[in-house]
Amino acid sequence: MNEDTIKGKWKQLSGKIQAQWGKLTNDDMDVAEGNTEYLVGKIQERYGIKREEAEKQVRDFNGGANL
Repeated sequence: MNEDTIKGKWKQLSGKIQAQWGKLTNDDMDVAEGNTEYLVGKIQERYGIKREEAEKQVRDFNGGANL
């Protein structure tokens, strides 16, 4: 999924993302607005995991593709 598609579908994706990672806040999602790097950083921060693990979780969430 390319970045333009992500930004266009962000409202739908953000709900699914928050269901997957419940520690993310609405503010986190508003700031992320499709920015994968920010999202990975917030997942890393909220869950206390390594960046590589957060990146893997995001890839796995999106069926192996970058968000």
